[in-house]
Amino acid sequence: MMGIHMTENTQQWYASWFDTPFYHILYKDRDDTEAHAFMDTLSGYLNIPEHGTILDLACGKGRHARYLNKIGYDVTGVDLSENSIEYAKQFENHRLHFDVHNMCKPYQKKFDAVFNLFTSFGYFDDDADNLNTIKGIKAELNEFGFGVIDFMNSDFVIDNLVPEEVKTVDGIDFHLKRYVEDGYIIKDITFTADDRLYNFQERVRGFTLADFELFFEQAGVYLLDVFGDYKLNKFNAKTSERLVLIFK
Repeated sequence: MMGIHMTENTQQWYASWFDTPFYHILYKDRDDTEAHAFMDTLSGYLNIPEHGTILDLACGKGRHARYLNKIGYDVTGVDLSENSIEYAKQFENHRLHFDVHNMCKPYQKKFDAVFNLFTSFGYFDDDADNLNTIKGIKAELNEFGFGVIDFMNSDFVIDNLVPEEVKTVDGIDFHLKRYVEDGYIIKDITFTADDRLYNFQERVRGFTLADFELFFEQAGVYLLDVFGDYKLNKFNAKTSERLVLIFK
């Protein structure tokens, strides 16, 4: 499943792919404008107190955590990837901190909001880990806090899947194949760099609103709102691109 030149096939796919420089090359042109507008809208909607505390779960290299800090919040970004956290630490200040942490275990602090944004859920093969992530978020919220999971609308994604494309970034041709298998939305990524063939796979569970409702029920969490895009418009199972869940 993992890279051809990787010996540790036992590793979870995200632990190795997210740690390669190629992951960041492939996605480096992502436009932050929409993401920033979303975080503005979201923090306003949740009415997070001035200088309020936010936990950014699966923060990657900290792009979004840094923006949330810039607009006035006290932010802790956590991620499983040691490389990403090591990179993010250069941006730390007295109200921005980064930590290596597995999100299926509760972080030992409470926050005004816990954000899991831009489809950073559904990586775990074991449903117990997905459930524990939600239980963890519940444990990380103070009594006035809100949890947010921003996931893809799986039905919409599956209906609009582009089966094959080539993306060229920094002289590397990334061959992307997308398909659905055993409830996973899968992207195979193949490319040659430095005369070596690399082969990675991203796999995310195609969770639906009904799946999340079940997780929330099991975790004793209350779903407050469901939105279908970054402007927080009402969710429509057929036409919405996102599934944004607000809960406590």
